[in-house]
Amino acid sequence: MKRYAYIILAVLITLNFTSCNQDDSRIEITKIALRDVGNTLLLSNQDSTTLILPITKIDTEKYELSFEQELSFEPNNLVTAVKNSLIKADLHNHYRVEVIQCSDKEVAYSYEMRNNEEESIIPCAGRELPLNCYTIQIGFESDKTDSSSIYLWLILPLILIIGLVISQRKKTKKLSIDPLFYKIGNYKFDKDQSKLLYVEKEISLSKKECELLEILCDNLNDVVKRDELSKRVWEDHGVFVGRSLDTYISKLRKKLKEDTSIKITNVHGVGYKLEVSKE
Repeated sequence: MKRYAYIILAVLITLNFTSCNQDDSRIEITKIALRDVGNTLLLSNQDSTTLILPITKIDTEKYELSFEQELSFEPNNLVTAVKNSLIKADLHNHYRVEVIQCSDKEVAYSYEMRNNEEESIIPCAGRELPLNCYTIQIGFESDKTDSSSIYLWLILPLILIIGLVISQRKKTKKLSIDPLFYKIGNYKFDKDQSKLLYVEKEISLSKKECELLEILCDNLNDVVKRDELSKRVWEDHGVFVGRSLDTYISKLRKKLKEDTSIKITNVHGVGYKLEVSKE
């Protein structure tokens, strides 16, 4: 379970990092679009010298556009400039625009643009705003669902399914290991005491039988090569006789014969495999 927890944590960190990068990118694009709005408004007044001050993000979904000097403009020009710039920036259409007077922070003009233009509210668009110091605030309607949450709910079931598949495979690949013994089918293999337990019956194992069985148990359902078995069991115990391995395997088969779900299979020319079939 710890492994799956680490996987989920890694996914969350990745999604959070991706989401943060996407948010940063969106903020920068929005600021560029609003500078384009400011430039369009100034050019509509044949003003190519007034500076557009840095765009500021004043709330989660709200930005402020301001200018170095006073200006005058028709609301129609503002509506068109904002719409065109946001379309070019591929930003969503539901937003609210407020023109704020610098002196008293009163709203000199405002309108709301919705996804359905027929529902948009654009009052008094033909009345020119007099020369004054204005800031223009644009607030976007947050209609997006947290993308990282969506991805998480899509990915989590996949992680859990993969985890279950891996878990099931491991059950068929490995024997359950008690602190004291392996469980092989209906047998218990006590490697420390060098014996097999079957119901109330104890079956003694020689040292080499015990060593061979432990290697086979650790590689359940996998073929263990003859050379590996020979090397690990006989390497430090004198001369190995070619038929010794087969002899000890035969002895193990006889001692495990009470449970028909257990087989030690000879893979010709390769090695041996301990198999425990499902009941």
